[in-house]
Amino acid sequence: MKARKARGNANVKPLECVSPVKDKWRVRWDVEPDGEGNASYMEAELEHKPTANKVRALICGWINDQTTEKIRSGFEYDGVPVWLSMENQTNYKAAHDLAVQTGGASLPVTFKLGADEKPVYKKFESLEELTDFYTKALRHVQECLEEGWRKKDAIDWSLYEAG
Repeated sequence: MKARKARGNANVKPLECVSPVKDKWRVRWDVEPDGEGNASYMEAELEHKPTANKVRALICGWINDQTTEKIRSGFEYDGVPVWLSMENQTNYKAAHDLAVQTGGASLPVTFKLGADEKPVYKKFESLEELTDFYTKALRHVQECLEEGWRKKDAIDWSLYEAG
C-alpha cells in the first residue's frame, strides 16, 4: 500500500469503496483545495475496507515520514543547508555537551555543512557560537515535531469510520 499524490474534486471522500466487487478502498488525506473546486491530496488504495486503526497508522505514518524529512533537510544555519540526520544530531549534541562540560576547552570543532556536492566546513571557535548553532538546530527539530503533532490533532478521524 503505497501512498501517492493525487488531484481531484475538492469534495473528495476521505474513505471510499472504489470497487465493491474487488473490495478495493481508497483512503485520502492532506486535502489542499485550489480555490477552483479541485484539490490535491494524498491517496492510498487498499485491498479491503480498512479498520480505523489501519487508517490512523497509514496517515500518522505518512505525517511522521514528512516530519522526519523536514527535520533532516529543512534546516539552514547562516544560509547553509544542514543535514540533521539522527547521527548528525547526536554528533552535534555530543560536541556541544563536551564544550559545555569543559568550559570550551574542547573547541574548536568543525562540522561539514551544506550538500555533498557543495560542502561548507564550519569551524566553531567559541562556546557561544556552538551554542547558537545547536540551539537553532534544536529549535528547528522542535518546530517540525510540533507541526506534525498539530497536523495529527487536526484530523477528524470520524470521517474514516463511515463508508
